[in-house]
Amino acid sequence: MKLVIAVIQDKDSNRLSNALVQEGFRATKLASTGGFLRAGNTTFMIGIEDERVHEVLHVIRTSCKVRDQLVTPVSPIGGSTDSYIPFPVEVQVGGAAVFVLPVERFEHF
Repeated sequence: MKLVIAVIQDKDSNRLSNALVQEGFRATKLASTGGFLRAGNTTFMIGIEDERVHEVLHVIRTSCKVRDQLVTPVSPIGGSTDSYIPFPVEVQVGGAAVFVLPVERFEHF
């Protein structure tokens, strides 16, 4: 048994949730916040049999897309902000950060 942890952008959350249900996968959905952009994320925890991991990864891959977004850098902390002029920077956001962990024991009550 494996535990798949997928951290995705909020914009992809409903799409992934619907796709998981449609394919018969059960997941726990948690609100989370990214450290880099400090934007809302959603973390899915999915317990799955070893032989079905590739199926879950396929659903995640097809539901979570990378996109470009303009962001304004955060002003420097502790320094003078008089000469700091933030210019928007284009970065890639979205997609999924996925961790697959072995599960030693699973109980369902």
